[in-house]
Amino acid sequence: MAKLSPMMIAPPVVFAALAGLFLWGMTRENADVLPSQLIGKDVPAVTLEKLGETPLLTDAVLAEDTVKLVNFWGTWCVACRAEHPTLLWIRDNLDVPLHGVNFDDTTARALAYLEKDGNPFATLGEAKTARTKIDWGVYGAPETFIIDANGKVVLRWAGPITQRVLKDNILPAIEKAKAGLPQS
Repeated sequence: MAKLSPMMIAPPVVFAALAGLFLWGMTRENADVLPSQLIGKDVPAVTLEKLGETPLLTDAVLAEDTVKLVNFWGTWCVACRAEHPTLLWIRDNLDVPLHGVNFDDTTARALAYLEKDGNPFATLGEAKTARTKIDWGVYGAPETFIIDANGKVVLRWAGPITQRVLKDNILPAIEKAKAGLPQS
């Protein structure tokens, strides 16, 4: 009987492992939601600089006894610009404060954009270093976090908030957070 070389067995084993991993990823409860290590944990600290006249987003703001949203954005981000009307709608129609973190952008561009298209944020900060982005696990924009009244992260949404995302993901998570229910 001929002996099988490990080099002959390795490709099918690697392929099967990858196929299993992809299958698992597609059958998660909500395959659209990227997992986050922060879910259920205390909101990370922020180290931000003031951006314009909008009040600064601080750790004290994040500790307030209310449900809140934190949105990471930049003017260079096409998806951020696409979600901007939805953020303005959230500001005008929900009783949940929306806080913004501008990153990887210039102060002048960020201020000009908010002046032209409207500022949806109750507080705002500019991340001049990568520290806040790293602590929050943000690797792109836009990313939005829902924080409950106890300062725990209940949802991380990576990508633009569209009307469908708002209806199917953001609003239900806000309602659960307001009711003090655990997130699934």
